[in-house]
Amino acid sequence: MPVGVLLGAGVAMTGLAAHGMFHRNSPLFGRVLSRLPAHSRTVALTFDDGPHPDVTPCILDVLRQEGVPATFFVLGKHAERWPDLVRRAAAEGHEVGNHGFAHNRLHFAGPGRIREDLLRGTVAAQRACQRTPRLFRAPHGFRSPFVSPIAMSLGQTTVGWTYGVWDSDCPGAAVIAARVLDRASPGAIILLHDADGHDTARDRRQTAEALPLIIRGLRERGYAFTALPEQDPHSADV
Repeated sequence: MPVGVLLGAGVAMTGLAAHGMFHRNSPLFGRVLSRLPAHSRTVALTFDDGPHPDVTPCILDVLRQEGVPATFFVLGKHAERWPDLVRRAAAEGHEVGNHGFAHNRLHFAGPGRIREDLLRGTVAAQRACQRTPRLFRAPHGFRSPFVSPIAMSLGQTTVGWTYGVWDSDCPGAAVIAARVLDRASPGAIILLHDADGHDTARDRRQTAEALPLIIRGLRERGYAFTALPEQDPHSADV
């Protein structure tokens, strides 16, 4: 076989592997829930990296006032520090998912380390709210061939997201809201943050301030809200 063909095949395989590792919704390393069925104007608000003692209560207050369900992908290390906030989210009807324990990038980790991180995250969330997470989202969306199978072995569906708005850059509440509204579509799973995965001193209050604008704007466009289902609604189509 010509060297050029071999090199081309190698580049293609490398590109495919990179897509599987770094693209949050790539099916290469296992099915990912990236959006809900689009037959109705429903969206799912999801919050990563919490809980946080200053921001999460503000977000929960808005959601309660507006009657909006959401999904919180909690970090185990934060759930251990502030279990009352995880408990409150679950008690108020929100879905609590597993985001791992320490916000580790899992795409180059071995299966033992991955299982330990996911299991510790699961246990921390379970202890906080007396509910076993049925959903898992990988930090940064990065995965390997081991991540989703290990999550599945823990009874957890792997979840990506339809789009994020880089609220973690703190561009201002109005900008965050506008980004959400500009990209809204039926069935969208929207990524937001109520904390930082590595530094709890980083401010996520802009996301809380944007939330009423997001909810009002989406409702004006005819959207309703839902928490994520515990199982992939598309799985029956496979």
